[in-house]
Amino acid sequence: MDLKGFISDAYNDDTKVPPIDNDESSASRNVDWTKQEESRAKRKLDCIIMPLLTLGFFCLQLDRGNIANAITDSFMEDVGINQFQFNVGQQLLSLGIVLFEILSNMILYRVGPGKWLTIQLFLFGLVSTFQAWQSNYSGYLATRFLLGVTDSGYIPGGLWTLSTWYTRSETAKRIMIFFFGNQLGQASSKLIAYGVLHMKGVGGYPGWFWLFVIMGGFTMLSGVILGLLLPDSIHKPTSFFLPRYRVFSDRELHILRARIILDDPGKQERRKKIGTAAFKNTFSNWRIWIHVCITLANNGPFRGFDTYSPSIIKGLGYPALQSNAMAAVGLFLQVPVSFIFSWVSDRLDPEERSLAMAMIIMSANIGAIYGAQLFQSDDKPLYRRGFSVNIGLLAFGLILTTLRQVDEILRIRRRKTSSTAGAN
Repeated sequence: MDLKGFISDAYNDDTKVPPIDNDESSASRNVDWTKQEESRAKRKLDCIIMPLLTLGFFCLQLDRGNIANAITDSFMEDVGINQFQFNVGQQLLSLGIVLFEILSNMILYRVGPGKWLTIQLFLFGLVSTFQAWQSNYSGYLATRFLLGVTDSGYIPGGLWTLSTWYTRSETAKRIMIFFFGNQLGQASSKLIAYGVLHMKGVGGYPGWFWLFVIMGGFTMLSGVILGLLLPDSIHKPTSFFLPRYRVFSDRELHILRARIILDDPGKQERRKKIGTAAFKNTFSNWRIWIHVCITLANNGPFRGFDTYSPSIIKGLGYPALQSNAMAAVGLFLQVPVSFIFSWVSDRLDPEERSLAMAMIIMSANIGAIYGAQLFQSDDKPLYRRGFSVNIGLLAFGLILTTLRQVDEILRIRRRKTSSTAGAN
């Protein structure tokens, strides 16, 4: 890509945001651009939207995972809490997400992702930073709940944003890239903690103090970056902090909008709210509920193990700091598990897509609520009871996944049979 031209387009003070052309949908039916023009516009889109949304997801998981690393550095003793109380705080984080997930998604739908995701990420980083000064049980509970509130909605909001900029055939791959930020954040938090926790004693503070300050500050900085660079929406392609500047030229905007309308005419109008029909269609779709149950079964064991994996390794006799680094190995090796979100993105209307994504993220956090109590102090150090429950839950999730896959295969066969019969 021509970087000089890219920067020139991004910071042209004389440009104004062009209105949506009423003839854009008709133009999309008669394509008036070349493949080269579309490729250039899409490359620019990939260089802006994808890195920014993935960076935000990376930061969320980085800060979420810090607490698991902090407990290997005398966090519980310093704050004055036991393992059960620690688990309650983890439950409150997930509860905050569940309670505000759909509300946050509806606000995003009204004000635009550029503004709302920026605000969310900055506030999440702010709360994460202030965790460094907690000194008692009530402060711990308050910060965990506020983290959940500020976290709620970012993931479905990011997924919905991708679905508004890309065609359905392009969305699945971008979602997998988006979730790479999640996986990288989960794994990197433990490696970063290995280095930061060596700062124990600097300024008279424990290592976990610096872990929260440094990572929370990085998240706030990332929120500012989103505010400067992330376009508010395809209908209003300017950033929150720089409303007079835009990245895309008039021609590129025309191409990006028209090809989206060609792919999905339902995206032509910008709605201020989600209609009741979308709620009805989403909540009556039994296949979505199957995915919700799969997520409930799988995410509880994962969240519980992710929180306690450094402590479990430490209990096996390894040094505390080394335990954090070793816990990152499995996360770096994990296979991407974004197929649920790919299925949701590609098969639903825009409004239903937004709600379905929120439902699945909510179910993931409901799973985290019970998952936080799977590992108890009386089950240490091997946690045999906890792992037995995990195996049962994962087996149930596997059965549901298999049944859902069989259903999808049968649907495809029926569709092919119907298509063949219609042709004859």
